Amino acid sequence: MEKLKVNKNQYYDAIYRAAKKNDRKSFRKLFLRLHDRDQHEVFHLLYPEKKQMIANFLSPEEFSDLFEWMTIEDQEYVVSYFPKSFLTKLFNTMPTDDVVKFLKQSSNIEQSYPLGLMNEKKRSRVEELLSYQLETAGSIMTKEFVSVNQNQTASEVIAFLRQVSNKAETIYYIYVLDNQADLVGVLSLRDLILSPEDEIMQNVMSRQVVSVPVDMDQEEVARVIQDYDLLAVPVVENNSTMIGIVTVDDVMDILENEVTEDFRDIAAIRRSDKPKEEGALQTAKARTPWIVILIFLGMLNGGLISSFEETLESVVLLAAFIPVMMDTAGNVGTQSLAVSVRNLNVEKDEKQSLWKTVRKEFGAGILIGIAAAIVIFLVIAIFYQNVTLAFIVGVSLLLTISFSTVVGAVIPAIADKLHVDPAVASGPFITTINDALGLMLYFSIATSLIHVL
Repeated sequence: MEKLKVNKNQYYDAIYRAAKKNDRKSFRKLFLRLHDRDQHEVFHLLYPEKKQMIANFLSPEEFSDLFEWMTIEDQEYVVSYFPKSFLTKLFNTMPTDDVVKFLKQSSNIEQSYPLGLMNEKKRSRVEELLSYQLETAGSIMTKEFVSVNQNQTASEVIAFLRQVSNKAETIYYIYVLDNQADLVGVLSLRDLILSPEDEIMQNVMSRQVVSVPVDMDQEEVARVIQDYDLLAVPVVENNSTMIGIVTVDDVMDILENEVTEDFRDIAAIRRSDKPKEEGALQTAKARTPWIVILIFLGMLNGGLISSFEETLESVVLLAAFIPVMMDTAGNVGTQSLAVSVRNLNVEKDEKQSLWKTVRKEFGAGILIGIAAAIVIFLVIAIFYQNVTLAFIVGVSLLLTISFSTVVGAVIPAIADKLHVDPAVASGPFITTINDALGLMLYFSIATSLIHVL
């Protein structure tokens, strides 16, 4: 691994030297051998004045693949500092969905500038996609797809593919339309190649076409592609008129963003809906209410410990296991939270009832609690030579884990009923409540058995 890293760094250094010497031939030879992702890494690490030289080293067609991999900051740099003639060819070459993605994400570039660089046909396609509601199939689809007429022969379609393949997003699926541009079938590139040259598409195509309406939510589109194991799914309006496709690479980005958002929500860190990056004041403003609420809830735990002060003074060793109780309760509750939030977000036919979820989580909590209790009992009995203390901590841990799973499963459902985002509201509250529950059980059992400790 270290050797690979060294070789990579040496290769990058050779590219940097070629750029520094303005050696176009060497730069192209080295740079174009790299994967698009590595090309972006090289571009990102170049000094600003060297980045601008890329316009002299690469053609807009070559650069369009690299542009897709760039961060929005690097893309904005390109649009701000690259020659206008280069950008004109670049935006007219790029896939429509990539152009739309850039225009939606960029907060520092006026949309009118890139749109003004495009030819009429390209601009019309981009403006159409921009007009669709955000986070729908229409807003993430691309217009570059391969469609043929149902009466065309295999040889005609193959000849057509040779002409348009470099402009299409994918050629692995060929969509068959009737004379009214309605989607009537689909065939794979393999089916096409294996067909007799004079066979018409109507006899080769599959009529079982999976499609999505233009206004379908992007998460639903992602599920369709995932459920049917597709590379792309056609987008239709008026039930059958095909207007674009959504590809698997686009929905992978969507799924990744949704997972990231879920993790942020569980941590009570809400991402801004604004395109611009928030400053320190806005960030603090968004998080402060949650922190203040949790401070007051945390004081509950402090009050609990204070109320059992006599028990702690009698057996100081009890304090050593407070972190175990609190950490375990919080961790178990968070695990149940993830299960409960997922259950709230799945389709109705897949959703479990709250009672079933609680019963399952409680059962799992008891089994986990028994295992944890046995382990902690043996550890305390062996290292502290105190069987009573081991029993108190073990039983407390068993009960804490069992009930913490129930709390983790129930609170998201309550938050959902109150029309509060369960992912945002539940995580910190579950942790704090379970901490209090664990301490209450621990000290109550310890107090009742203090005479035999």
